[in-house]
Amino acid sequence: MSGSGFGPAPSSAKPRGRGPVVAALMLCMALSAIDGTIVSTAVPQIVGDLGGFSVFSWLFSGYLLAVTVTLPVYGKLSDTFGRKPVLIAGVILFLFGSVLCAAAWNMAALIAFRVVQGIGGGALQGTVQTIAADLYPLKERPRIQARLSTVWATSAVTGPVLGGLFAVYADWRWIFLINLPIGAVALWLVARHLHEPSRVRRAAGAPRPRIDWAGSLAVFATGALLLTALVQGGVAWPWLSFPSLGLLAATALLAALTVFIERRAAEPVIPGWVWRRRTIASVNLALGAMGLLMVAPTVFLPTYAQSVLGLGPIAAGFVLSVMTLSWPVSAAFSNRVYNRIGFRRTAITGMSGALLVLLAFPLLPYPGRAWQPALIMLLLGAALGLFQLPLIVGVQSTVGWAERGTTTASVLFCRQLGQSIGAALFGAVANGVLASRLADAPVPGLPGDLDSVSHALDDPGALSAAATDYLRRAVDAAVDRVYLGAAAAAVVALLVLVFVTPRRFPILTEESDSAPAPGGPAG
Repeated sequence: MSGSGFGPAPSSAKPRGRGPVVAALMLCMALSAIDGTIVSTAVPQIVGDLGGFSVFSWLFSGYLLAVTVTLPVYGKLSDTFGRKPVLIAGVILFLFGSVLCAAAWNMAALIAFRVVQGIGGGALQGTVQTIAADLYPLKERPRIQARLSTVWATSAVTGPVLGGLFAVYADWRWIFLINLPIGAVALWLVARHLHEPSRVRRAAGAPRPRIDWAGSLAVFATGALLLTALVQGGVAWPWLSFPSLGLLAATALLAALTVFIERRAAEPVIPGWVWRRRTIASVNLALGAMGLLMVAPTVFLPTYAQSVLGLGPIAAGFVLSVMTLSWPVSAAFSNRVYNRIGFRRTAITGMSGALLVLLAFPLLPYPGRAWQPALIMLLLGAALGLFQLPLIVGVQSTVGWAERGTTTASVLFCRQLGQSIGAALFGAVANGVLASRLADAPVPGLPGDLDSVSHALDDPGALSAAATDYLRRAVDAAVDRVYLGAAAAAVVALLVLVFVTPRRFPILTEESDSAPAPGGPAG
């Protein structure tokens, strides 16, 4: 039990109004997931209206950065002051940022307001997952987590479609205004139906909880510098240039300062026990590796589908979206598996399947048919659903209420950080493969990076048939290398599960929510 001074209610207690609260959680999850991708298809209209083409990528990066670096802060705040005030504050801040985005007068203002929106989105992501674990005992937890996984996956994939529809048939500002009615309903449901009085009661004689402002600022600054280096490196400047090396060096110094501050803080934002406890540390590392490998399907598969297979944006989105069909089904089924063989073995089974699927992608024929990568994504979703959910449910069940927010936030933070690292790493891999292939191109003057090649292939009349085929094969080779890199990330996850993760998760009893049960499911 942490030193927050709050007495937890038994985790087996039946919360009042659970149905409306679950509806609110699903709406909050949809808001956060959709806004991570909804802007992508509206970029031409936004740039045409506001300008700023050279910096438009920060519409995505700024939001992702703000969500990621605020997750640990919100996790600690929810453990200290309760989930309800943190979630309400996050929704209000998210909606405020949405209004500001809709009123933006230039690209710089829109990017700044997207950061505001992302700061609120960080509260939505972490707190929603934590409340879900609070509401349901261990046996029922896979059901709510599967619902949230369905909402997340569906929203993330349909976001670009909604963004395109608003941009074409209405105005791009409606991308942000649509959040207001959805967020208002979620806010009303949370305020009216989420009750946690016994969980947030300060124990008699306990010291008043304190906010670690210095640690929060240090965590935020460290994460911001690291993500900026990863997002801009190889894009705005070369990897070995002074800006990249300077940002990475500053990140290392700030990380050391953060550790120094957190070791001396009475209520640290990232407590040392997050990494001292073997179960939590190993789950963080495994899900970080999963975040890294997820870059292959979510970032590079749409490019493959359009540039290599010649599909349109809608058909390319369908190839990716089939993963959202199998993922929640597999996640919902996973409880039957881990109740028999344990959390660890279930996760190993899922990641082993994911490894085989990722290795199969480079074996697809060129140019192939759309059903082939779609089948790969269907199988990958099933494998990752079997991997991720048991680890999240298992690690949440090893801590009491007063530590669950911090634990959940650390898991999500590592997954998000893995995605950021993967985007930078695999982007460099893809562009490196393209550069080597284009060095011997049949015609001079061809584009030299993945984005430029994709744009060139969108205009078939601008290239000869031989040049078009050569570029398609180059993109095919680049994406194949990315999937091999994702397979390497899957191997890292497996090594962590086999050699670091304990065989048995120290599950807390449902009655006490504060002391480990004798064993817990085997792993």
